[in-house]
Amino acid sequence: MADSTSSMPPRPVKTLKKQWLEVLGAMYYVITFVALVPFSIVLLLFLLFTRLWPLSVLYMLWIYLDRHTPSQGGRRWKWTRTWAIWKHQRDYFPIKLVKTAELPPSQNYVLGSHPHGIMCTGSFSNFTTECNAFSRLFPGLQPWLATLTRVFYIPIFRDYIMAFGLRPVSRQSLDFVLSQPQRGQAMVIMIGGGKELFSTAPGRHLAKLHDRKGFVRLALRHGASMVPVYSFGENDIFKTKAFIEGSWQHLCQSLYHEIVGLPFYIFWGRGLFSPNSWGLLPLPVPITTVVGGPIPVPQCSNASEEQVDHYHRLYMDALERLFEEHKESCGVPASTRLTFF
Repeated sequence: MADSTSSMPPRPVKTLKKQWLEVLGAMYYVITFVALVPFSIVLLLFLLFTRLWPLSVLYMLWIYLDRHTPSQGGRRWKWTRTWAIWKHQRDYFPIKLVKTAELPPSQNYVLGSHPHGIMCTGSFSNFTTECNAFSRLFPGLQPWLATLTRVFYIPIFRDYIMAFGLRPVSRQSLDFVLSQPQRGQAMVIMIGGGKELFSTAPGRHLAKLHDRKGFVRLALRHGASMVPVYSFGENDIFKTKAFIEGSWQHLCQSLYHEIVGLPFYIFWGRGLFSPNSWGLLPLPVPITTVVGGPIPVPQCSNASEEQVDHYHRLYMDALERLFEEHKESCGVPASTRLTFF
């Protein structure tokens, strides 16, 4: 009997051009988050001390006049979802999107995405771009990704992320989305937030959920079904430096987060030209985003704590079940458990 492996088609060999396009795609995503924020702020301040100072003044006035736009529809540009660079970034890791159940567009949804990771790479790629054909897998759904409210005051960067459909994770913003007359709104929330980010480390599977119940109240207010989402590999694409809780480094890290409202974390990947050097290029570890089944939630504008706790428990059970059912197929050892904190 011939060896069964001999009949398998050979894996396509990537050309050097394709490899570099993938590297540039992955690096572009990192640079926009790491460099665009400080560059935008420095540029605006620099122009204030040049003959072009009216540009900075006018833009700051524009930000003030436009301050409510992110919470009231934003300015999404649909063509940004189909940029070719997102497919190159997808192929670099690679990034996959797995559908486990139907999500009818006759309903609205609150998708809780875990883990946060360093840059939410899996969630951004799968929900704000069409690199894995989200619209074909979930026809009729309109995905939105919620992020920190304060970033919408950062010049230039705010307009960039609004173009992709990112929204402030404020009550006003989330209520606006789920109150639209058109059904099929899918609000993706990184529930663990900065606290979950501080727990990011390769091989670690933690979900900050015990005291996170705002998303449950949101779902109850609008009768939106809750959907657990887990991105396997999200925590593995960067190496991190974690500080012991109670140390002065951890204290500084926490104070910065409390004062500035933005997380500060030390991380690194590989170098651009050598896999053995340090750099900001992510490690090419597969990321698989698994979208679970919907948890029906009744509409209740004044939900009791008992109701909130009940659906919160249902969500945690569904997320744990989703993790257990897919972990081995995504390269996670069978003995690994998802830890809630």
